[in-house]
Amino acid sequence: MTWPSHQVPAMPSQMYHGYSDTNESEVAEPVVNFLKWFYHFIEKNEIYHVENMYEDGFYKISEFYYKDKPWPAPELVQDIVEEKYEASIFMILYRELYYRHIYARLKPSLEHRFDSYNNYCDLFSYLLTSDEPVKIELPNKWLWDIIDEFVYQFQSFQQFKTKAGKINDEEKSMLRDDDNVWKVTAVLNILIQLIEKSNINEQLKAIEAGTAITEEVAGEFGMKPIYTMTGFFSLVGLLRLYCLLGDYHMALSCIEHVQFKDKDMMALVPACQITANYYAGFAYFMIRKYANTIQLYQHILGYMQRTKQFFQNRSFQAEDINKKNDQMLALLAIASTFCPLRLDESVNIQIKEKQSDKVARLQHGDMTVYDDLFFSGCPKFLSPVVSENPTSPFGSSGPRGLQLQVFKAEVEQQRLIPTFAKFPQALYFHSYFLNSLNSWICTKMKFGVV
Repeated sequence: MTWPSHQVPAMPSQMYHGYSDTNESEVAEPVVNFLKWFYHFIEKNEIYHVENMYEDGFYKISEFYYKDKPWPAPELVQDIVEEKYEASIFMILYRELYYRHIYARLKPSLEHRFDSYNNYCDLFSYLLTSDEPVKIELPNKWLWDIIDEFVYQFQSFQQFKTKAGKINDEEKSMLRDDDNVWKVTAVLNILIQLIEKSNINEQLKAIEAGTAITEEVAGEFGMKPIYTMTGFFSLVGLLRLYCLLGDYHMALSCIEHVQFKDKDMMALVPACQITANYYAGFAYFMIRKYANTIQLYQHILGYMQRTKQFFQNRSFQAEDINKKNDQMLALLAIASTFCPLRLDESVNIQIKEKQSDKVARLQHGDMTVYDDLFFSGCPKFLSPVVSENPTSPFGSSGPRGLQLQVFKAEVEQQRLIPTFAKFPQALYFHSYFLNSLNSWICTKMKFGVV
């Protein structure tokens, strides 16, 4: 199903600043038709049409009608599609899109943040607490977006809480009263449960061994695509989350059995493949396995160059992909100075285009460039504990500054390597001199000269 632009009436020119409910009569007819068909296809489990409407229809309507205002309120949509139950899976999925749109296009209030978290809990509870696998199937792209957005909104909430000066008294009171919302342990626990429910690690081990995926391996739930893919995407979500928290060994343990190949499971969703490669490469970078970082980044940067056209039709995706591209180039510029492996010509050209000035300064011994490149390439780190106390245990620069200090210690060690490399040669000549001197003294003593 497509949504031609000529079927969409003109959008009001004024910007919508509020978040109040919209009357059903104010919802444009194409939007009403879209919602009804979307509801119909999800209820009938017609995944092909759901995928088309999710990836094409929802995006186009968002661009035309809701570029700077929210979609119709969930209560109104429930009336439009004539859904009896507020807790139905369609309503949960619609609210997921509704809040995600607010995060992407507007500024979410604290109430939106709370409601979105509770809605994610409802969605994951629907998958995890069922006695038997749920009947619904969703497109892989939507499943990835759910996990990716879940981790992003957690990250956004933690950053929101650190801005104590911008939080009013009412919001502080809400945060104290509902301190379990977006708690790091709760988010980690949900992702781990999704992984365990799908038996995804056992499935990946079987793929490594070249054996078939049977119910004995995957379990009853793991045999269903919605559980398999949600479990796999949760591994990548955990990888990202542990990197944000600075636990790089735990991050890499999450993807121990993941194969970074073009035909692997993650290749089904390009955004997942790029995210996984970026965070895996960064984790290797921080534990000084620079050759692994270079190998991953060269591969994925080449892939991104080949598939660039795929993302240009989605402006929000293209922006994120371009940012990841620049981040990896910055980290690759550092890694290649610590581990001088031969880079692909196409990657070398990109580094020269994006980081030519900084690379030139590195070659002239300017050590401050490492800070600039690190900040350009690193993610936005999080603290596992956020306090209202303005005195942070990480200092004024927060966890980002702490990770920079760890990195700078490595830069200092790397700077001394050329000096240490000269020691064996110096020791050789020193030993040679002592042996010669000793031989000369012995000769003199033999002839009674000394």
